[in-house]
Amino acid sequence: MDWRIAERMRGLGVESAFIVLGKAKELEAKGMKVYHFEIGEPDFDTPGHIKEAAYRALADGFTHYTPSNGIQELREAIAEYESQRKGVDIKPENVVVTVGAKLAIFAAMMATLNPGDEVIVPSPAYPAYAVSATFAGAKVVKVKLSEEKRFSFGAEDIQEKTGEKTKMVVINTPSNPTGLIMSEQDLRSLAEIAAERRLIVVSDEIYDRIVFDGKKASSILEHCDSLDNVIYVNGFSKTFAMTGWRLGYAITAREVAEHIMKIQLNTVSCPTSFVQRAAIEALKGPQEPVEQMVREYQRRRDLVVEVLNRTPGVRCLKPEGAFYAFPNITELGLSSDKVADELLQKKGVALLPGTAFGEEGEGYLRISFATSIEDLREGLEKFREYAEEKLS
Repeated sequence: MDWRIAERMRGLGVESAFIVLGKAKELEAKGMKVYHFEIGEPDFDTPGHIKEAAYRALADGFTHYTPSNGIQELREAIAEYESQRKGVDIKPENVVVTVGAKLAIFAAMMATLNPGDEVIVPSPAYPAYAVSATFAGAKVVKVKLSEEKRFSFGAEDIQEKTGEKTKMVVINTPSNPTGLIMSEQDLRSLAEIAAERRLIVVSDEIYDRIVFDGKKASSILEHCDSLDNVIYVNGFSKTFAMTGWRLGYAITAREVAEHIMKIQLNTVSCPTSFVQRAAIEALKGPQEPVEQMVREYQRRRDLVVEVLNRTPGVRCLKPEGAFYAFPNITELGLSSDKVADELLQKKGVALLPGTAFGEEGEGYLRISFATSIEDLREGLEKFREYAEEKLS
């Protein structure tokens, strides 16, 4: 390794979605039609009333530094919003507003983990969990999720992996990349184990309002007696189509929140001022745009699952939430990386190999259906053509 670069950088990976996006853009520049199923980003514009709130904040000169943990009005709005949805009592001092939910995850781990601590992480999973834990000096202990068990992550998995050095368990529900939701029973059991063994639970619930078929995503907050050993993470990117605004938050015990705030203070100072005003409007303003987006995601989900399950050599469970499908492609007889690369280069279909979410994702692909019905139809037809060619 280059002598100028710190050893800790060996464990700091990159997010595959942005690498694939870069390759896809290169092909588009050469004139190829590319179907973008790789990036986990809503294709909808941020609702107008939220943008108007940002315009007003700018016009009012709200463009200066704010407290490092976020403005009081937003922390109050988040506490009220989550208290009502989760049926628990959350105070503003339990809330830290961060520059994106990813920073909330990173700061939470940097603030709580010591070198040598062990962190239980389901796999396949969003790569930021393992990367952040490793960067903090901890050891990642993976729990392999299986399609046969609908990629569930339950109490028996945690019991089996918990040892003397275990300090943290990370969960993500609804899940990226599988789109599945942890059951109330699994969450209740996890909360009991965590309390008994003094484990910190980091719960990434950023897709919790993107849920289908009239279901509700249960939250770890509903099953814990207190916030003492919970770090709940959410944000505005997915629900409100605000990815570029970069705003998230953590909810936890006040003492832990203060240390997460210190990480943010020493890296980015504070969240962007006028974006926080817009976030208040997102929480308190009309919710119909969110409901419309979720209905459209469900319509796309139904199309994607139907087409994938009649594609030769492919099978796919029906996602319960988020906007991802995670089809099994083992019958094609090729690695996930090979299939993903050939689909992009030969068919213009940009998606992610399951291995982008850990080696346990081998044999799968992740397809984001946060794009138009038209592109989904055309791109999935290209996928079907590719599968037929491989099996002929």
